[in-house]
Amino acid sequence: MKYKDVLEPLNQQTSLRDKLVHCHKVVQQQLPFVARIAVTIYDPATTVLKTYIHSSGNDDPLSHYQASLDDAPSLKSILDNGKPRVINNLLTFEDTRQEHTQRIGRQGYAASYTLPMFYNGGFFGFIFFNSYQTDVFTERALNELDVFAHLISLMVIDELSALRALTAALSTATHITHQRDPETGSHLDRMSRFSQLIARKLAGKHGLTDEFVEHVFMFAPLHDIGKVAIPDRVLLKNGPLDETEREVMNTHSCKGLEIIDHMIANFNLSSIQHLDILRNIVRYHHESVGGEGYPERLKGDEIPLEARIVATADVFDALTSKRPYKEAWSIDAAFAELQALAGKKLDAECVQVLLDHREEVESIVEQFAENRMG
Repeated sequence: MKYKDVLEPLNQQTSLRDKLVHCHKVVQQQLPFVARIAVTIYDPATTVLKTYIHSSGNDDPLSHYQASLDDAPSLKSILDNGKPRVINNLLTFEDTRQEHTQRIGRQGYAASYTLPMFYNGGFFGFIFFNSYQTDVFTERALNELDVFAHLISLMVIDELSALRALTAALSTATHITHQRDPETGSHLDRMSRFSQLIARKLAGKHGLTDEFVEHVFMFAPLHDIGKVAIPDRVLLKNGPLDETEREVMNTHSCKGLEIIDHMIANFNLSSIQHLDILRNIVRYHHESVGGEGYPERLKGDEIPLEARIVATADVFDALTSKRPYKEAWSIDAAFAELQALAGKKLDAECVQVLLDHREEVESIVEQFAENRMG
């Protein structure tokens, strides 16, 4: 008997989103009323839920959206109970004041099934199944969806766990660097979230996916990984570098790329999607839009967007952070300096995002302030 495995495409080297889309098509063969499957992931450091991937094409009301879990009591109750939630008529749902619920309603979705994802006992995010029809999530339908929900959860966890294993290994090397370098872990927390903010606000204009935004967030702290290869006499010099020393310091972007490629090979992670985002951030975050940067003296849009984003976030946080050789600048002073650098060294669009979203910038600065240990 000839038989075709309908889930065989999941074995192929495709993106997580493509795999989710394929799962959705298989689900619709049995449950055609399922119009959307979506995944959000959780940032425990900020208690924020972030949209990540979905299967509904342009029919998506929640791209580039994030919200504190505390501001979504209906979702928080799912987590507190540790059990999924069925809403067979969203029109009668009590939590209609929340923005995410309103967006779902405006899209026309009439029913939903929501399950929490856990990994090693820790909360990881949510999976959502939505329908344009009411009263469709019957017990039989839920039994079938549970199998796919756990499959999707395992796919998401597998990919993100592999990425986090890589970033954890690289972060360990970065931590070693920071034992020698005055930059702090708080700097990395802040600049990664400044990078995420910029990427999220530019997403609509540049057609960026939530996956792209999340990977920029994950990879931004690794931008200076190559400094681990810079000798102490240069990295820790108390004073300006001479021309020869500056040339040595400038090799850290290329050395960083070598470290990453070596680690990807050792961890056998070459099949993971979006690693080029990491490579571009590490290699090109010191390029200048005016063409005066390194290592390749790229100009403007020749520099990958992710590198331009991280460069802006890094410069802003460096200005507003205390260092052994300087005091922290005020946000007003740092914004003025960013404006002076916009279009010359830094990408003007990226700079404008920070200027336009001061409240979010200040929230990040406050939440990840330096402690007394620096």
